[in-house]
Amino acid sequence: MSTSVVLPPLGESVTEGTVTRWLKQVGDTVQADEGLLEISTDKVDTEIPSPVTGVIEEILVAEDETIEVGALLARIGDGSASAPADDAPAAAAPAAEEVPAE
Repeated sequence: MSTSVVLPPLGESVTEGTVTRWLKQVGDTVQADEGLLEISTDKVDTEIPSPVTGVIEEILVAEDETIEVGALLARIGDGSASAPADDAPAAAAPAAEEVPAE
């Protein structure tokens, strides 16, 4: 299951922000409240924290891109999405070894 990371309200009159730097990349593990990215607005520069503990599955906004409050920034999963992909090749390899052995 994935959790969406959105640009939160940053002030009463702030309607948009620019991603200045991603602190984490796809595949990185993050803890809840750990910084994910830095945002710059006309009033403030701030760090956006992770809402949950998990693994970054997808980054949807590039650095230097300007986005509106509420826009989807990234998706964080629990890490289970990559587990089946790792298990599948391992399961296929022994099957391939058994065929020539017979």
